[in-house]
Amino acid sequence: MRIAFLSVSAEMGGSEVSLLELVHGLRRRARDWSLHVIVPREGPLADRVRAAGGTVHVLALPDQLARFGETSIQGRALMPRGAAMLLAAASLGPYSRLLARRLAEIDPDIVHTNGFKMHVLAARRATGAPALVWHLHEYISERPLSRALLRRYVSRCAAIVANSHSVATDAASVLGIDARISTVYNAVNSSEFSPDGDTLDLDALAGLPAAPAGTVRVGLIATFGRWKGHETFLEAIRRLDRAAPLRAYIVGGPLYDTAGSQYTRGEMESLIASYGLERQVGLTGFVERPAAAMRALDIVVHASTKPEPFGLVIAEGMACGRAVIVSAAGGADELVTDGVDALTHPPADVAVLARCIEQLTADGALRGRLAAAARQSALRKFDPDTFTRAFIQVYEDAHARTRVMATHGH
Repeated sequence: MRIAFLSVSAEMGGSEVSLLELVHGLRRRARDWSLHVIVPREGPLADRVRAAGGTVHVLALPDQLARFGETSIQGRALMPRGAAMLLAAASLGPYSRLLARRLAEIDPDIVHTNGFKMHVLAARRATGAPALVWHLHEYISERPLSRALLRRYVSRCAAIVANSHSVATDAASVLGIDARISTVYNAVNSSEFSPDGDTLDLDALAGLPAAPAGTVRVGLIATFGRWKGHETFLEAIRRLDRAAPLRAYIVGGPLYDTAGSQYTRGEMESLIASYGLERQVGLTGFVERPAAAMRALDIVVHASTKPEPFGLVIAEGMACGRAVIVSAAGGADELVTDGVDALTHPPADVAVLARCIEQLTADGALRGRLAAAARQSALRKFDPDTFTRAFIQVYEDAHARTRVMATHGH
């Protein structure tokens, strides 16, 4: 089997981590398969795919198309919004033709797409073979343009995989219940994301003096997406007793090309300063190895203000055996059981989040109990071999279905 993966990003966000884990898994379980990953530029994803044994193809995504996104045009006046759409549309045709030529060179049996732009671009070139598989990591219903385009092209898709039941339900509501949608939870490498291993010096990364012994460290690990709950987290920290043995960290940075959808580092620094938390909250920047950052924390916070399609940081924090606090909506709510392997709070509820942090800071026994249960849940729910086997089945079924349809002239 020959697989071509199409990634809209060259960085290591959640969907790219999932793609990389799939490359690793297929290398273990389907060693004779040929794995090709098309990326918009050189970067961390390309480097890691090569290290995993995949073949990388760099196909530059035009700036207008890379930066265009529905989040980036929301709230703009009609003229600038229309101009952004026209610029993106103008670059669509030339890039689409280049993509078609590259896929013809690879001659894949399966095209696996990550990201709405790639779902649409691949579907526009689909002619029945290879089999097209959309891997959904986001909700469709909240994006009017993507919703319309995916509904238009869904008939060209042989299979759709959602990363949570929440995303699958949302997709079915838009694309129709007849769409071939299955749910496969993202995988977590439990050897890398383990309670044991090296740790990062978060204070040094953030430019803070070393915290006193006995300090409880709590961190929000996320990209700088504006809905990831940074303001909720900072407001919760501000409400806590300043004398509590606690230090907080924001771990991450702006990853994506889409304009307007994320904070810049300067904006994040200003946000921390606006809360008066320069000495209580460290800003580490992006870290290459999030597992080492998680092991340096006692509490991992997820604070997204909108329903999270999956929440990879939750799964990774659980696998690292850390006490996790989760914004309980969407796919994230499927991953944990409140009071058993995590504590939960309603999205954007500062008061409840603050109480959760306060409770875990004061109660080391509770932290330990939740952490141990979280590790066991992660081993059961996010197993890489289960993840890989599920995709192998999706690919084989989609390939067989596409060949039957081609034989019958559909």
